[in-house]
Amino acid sequence: MPARHASGRRPRGPLTRRLRRALSGDRGEVTVELVIATPLLLLALLAIIQFAVWSHATHVAQTAASQALAAARVQHGTAGAGHAAGQRLLDDLAAGPLRDPRLTVVRDATSVSVSVRGEAAAVLPGVQLHVHAETIGEVERFVPNVYELTNSEVLSFEDLSGGGG
Repeated sequence: MPARHASGRRPRGPLTRRLRRALSGDRGEVTVELVIATPLLLLALLAIIQFAVWSHATHVAQTAASQALAAARVQHGTAGAGHAAGQRLLDDLAAGPLRDPRLTVVRDATSVSVSVRGEAAAVLPGVQLHVHAETIGEVERFVPNVYELTNSEVLSFEDLSGGGG
């Protein structure tokens, strides 16, 4: 059994005082950790949301470019028709994630090129993420059948296949 003073208490040595001081010094530590960790956690969360908005804006731009290409590359299509189709889609979908979309459609005799540029809506202050989508395709054209069968070729083909008269 440890020795006691005449007052009935245990003696307080330097080790006991140091231990009490160390244990009582934790007051407010959780508050300080929260003050440091909370803004970092919110910053990480906002960065994830910013990436999701940028990704959605990129998909909207790619969809608008595909729609414009599909409208402009048909046989009698025009760059104006492609631009109108792409702009309709941008008007419907780009109001939220894609800011200041610029649609460019170029069509020549054999190909169509469509480009959509803009910026993703900012979630984090001061962050500007650029969005760019581009697609290129050939103009559809009718190619007539160059090889036409004559009556004599049809008859000889039927003889080879075992059919006919």
